[in-house]
Amino acid sequence: MNRYYINLLFVFSLIFIFLDLNAQQRWTISDNGGIDWTVGNQDSHSDHIEMSGKQISVVLRYGVTKEGCFIINKSLVFPLLRTIPNDTHASLMRRTDWNLLDRVTVNGCSLQNEKVEHLFLRGMLIVKSAFATTTGKVEVMRTYFPSTEKPALIEKYEIKNLDTDDIKIKIPESESVITTDVGKGVDGSYKIKMQANKTGSYKLPVGKSIVFYASIAGYKEGQSDLNINGEDELNKRIKFIDYLTDNLVLETPNKIINRMFAFSKIRSCESIYETKNGPMHGPGGESYYAAIWANDQAEYINPYFPFIGYKYGNLSAFNSYRLFAKYMNEDWSPMPSSIIAEGTNIWNGAGDRGDAAMIAYGAARYALAYGNKKEALALWPLIKWCLEYCYRQLNDQGVVASDSDELEGRFPAGKANLCTSSLYYDALLSAAYLNKSLNGSPKLSGLYRKQAIALRENIENYFGGNVEGFDTYKYYEGNEVLRSWICMPLTVGIKDRALETIKALFSPYLCTKNGLLTQAGSKTFWDRSTLYALRGTYIAGATEETTAYLNKYSTMRLLGDHVPYAVEAWPEGNQRHLSAESGLYGRIITEGLFGIRPTGFRSFLVLPRLPIKWKKMALRKIGAFGSCFDIEVKRIKRNKIEVTVKNGNRIVTKKIIKEGSSFLCKL
Repeated sequence: MNRYYINLLFVFSLIFIFLDLNAQQRWTISDNGGIDWTVGNQDSHSDHIEMSGKQISVVLRYGVTKEGCFIINKSLVFPLLRTIPNDTHASLMRRTDWNLLDRVTVNGCSLQNEKVEHLFLRGMLIVKSAFATTTGKVEVMRTYFPSTEKPALIEKYEIKNLDTDDIKIKIPESESVITTDVGKGVDGSYKIKMQANKTGSYKLPVGKSIVFYASIAGYKEGQSDLNINGEDELNKRIKFIDYLTDNLVLETPNKIINRMFAFSKIRSCESIYETKNGPMHGPGGESYYAAIWANDQAEYINPYFPFIGYKYGNLSAFNSYRLFAKYMNEDWSPMPSSIIAEGTNIWNGAGDRGDAAMIAYGAARYALAYGNKKEALALWPLIKWCLEYCYRQLNDQGVVASDSDELEGRFPAGKANLCTSSLYYDALLSAAYLNKSLNGSPKLSGLYRKQAIALRENIENYFGGNVEGFDTYKYYEGNEVLRSWICMPLTVGIKDRALETIKALFSPYLCTKNGLLTQAGSKTFWDRSTLYALRGTYIAGATEETTAYLNKYSTMRLLGDHVPYAVEAWPEGNQRHLSAESGLYGRIITEGLFGIRPTGFRSFLVLPRLPIKWKKMALRKIGAFGSCFDIEVKRIKRNKIEVTVKNGNRIVTKKIIKEGSSFLCKL
């Protein structure tokens, strides 16, 4: 394609990014940390959201009808109640529309003529409705959330008397039990029990309220019923959400990005299951639980946990690498793609996806960012093994060969793909830093850096090329169609083809209102490549274009028709709220906007990208590097910014730098 038309196409794509911000905003940002949907007349809509605890995950399919009635269906997943065959998808799952409120009466009549007024989301779903029956008017608040530690969905109901007279509320006996087939459970028959904590008739004076709870819980055969205190469970869930909200706090002039970032921490951290082989972070999506993957966990989410400062997240990260380490071998057979069934089995159906590169990349970054020498020493053999495996997989052109990539054959990946070699490159650099931090041989760090330099040159020679008129990367040898994963070199600091790659990513070939297409000409999008791309374009210096698109993307995901988290893909999975994607959203901020690159247990590079319209931004209570610190960035002049790193009230460093410059910070 003629260079003039390429540049013109890029200009038009930027206009699209900056101006096409009118996606329907069904939800609004509320003052109390959540998002709110105020329901209008005939404002019908339905959606789904996933929420998780240590022993349960639930997908709520909810909505409002044209008549104003609330509808809900609950898809319950019990990751520790294993079914037969005990494979990747062997969590006990049941869908139910059991609804305690259907059985409640006001002055002897069931609740009627519902008008939903508000829905609220902040780690739980809250619904406010008014009912105007012939026998009394009431307001009902319904709250749905998973138990933080027990295998139970909790439902809170609060009924307030809006009538002019006292009313009589009756909550009937409504216990219900589902028993599963004894031959279909690893531990025999399972029981799902639905019950209320309060029954009977109650006089409710004018203006007064009554509160009661219901639960849906899963049990193994012979297990005693749990003591479920709804109020305690609610307080634990709120405490969990508040903790995440109050750590790794983003402050920018953009309230939508701030709130999306805060929400992403919830989905990132809640999806960790307390299995018999330790805590295992799981993607979710009614498919992937009590299991770990080399991409979702080892590569995507684990390097992010130290920044949040979430101890259970760090524990799950270390545990995942510990589990992968069991599969190191002297025959140099590939790492499994996934360890499933509470750590008792593996899945390797796609062959070698470049899993060793994923693990080395994630484990080295995690070890540096967590800043714990003892733990790093435990991970070091795994990192070195994975690096050696990748070295042994180098083809004649010096890039890493693999059977497929993380898309597992959904799209072509050739015999060597850009993702795997980019991850291996970054892993070599991180390993050099880590070896130095562990007081290892300088020769080994030098070897890793030398290998990285050679690999970078080989990446350019093997993958570099013109694709659909852009001097960017061929995702694999012979690839002639733009792919969104051409962003990978940008995310690891390879900027040789940055300008043309950025143009290609933001061009109409790939850039759509729903995110980046996996492949030009297709209709498929996976959020993970969009999230990687936004991180990469920030790192490469496309601050204004990236911020505009991040705002557009965040507005759609947080306030649009399917909220409030990053999604997996479409059409596959119907935009499930897989948890690691929310971790990738967070890394746009930590590694992209603030440009944090770990270099040691107490050191990191900082390359902030302050948008021209922002006077300042800050990232506070960063839990990485064995510390808790803030980074404040403010504009001094058009091309000069001041960066202050604080540890509590103590200023660690304060520098005025030229925009686009980086510096090394030591805590």
